[in-house]
Amino acid sequence: HVTHLIWSISETIANLSTLFKLEPGDLIFSGTPEGVGAVQRGQTMVGRVEGLSGIAVKYV
Repeated sequence: HVTHLIWSISETIANLSTLFKLEPGDLIFSGTPEGVGAVQRGQTMVGRVEGLSGIAVKYV
C-alpha cells in the first residue's frame, strides 16, 4: 500500500520532476516496503488505481 512508502506520491513526483521531464502516461516504479516477501503459489496480487478498473493476478 502506498501509505507504507517513505515519500508520498506527490513528493515522489515532485522529486523526480527535478531530474526528468515527466509526461502523461509515464510510469513510476518504487521499491518494496519493509516486510514484504516473495509471492507464493496460490496467492493473488491485487492492484488498483483510483478511477480505473482494478486487476487481480493469481500465481498458480
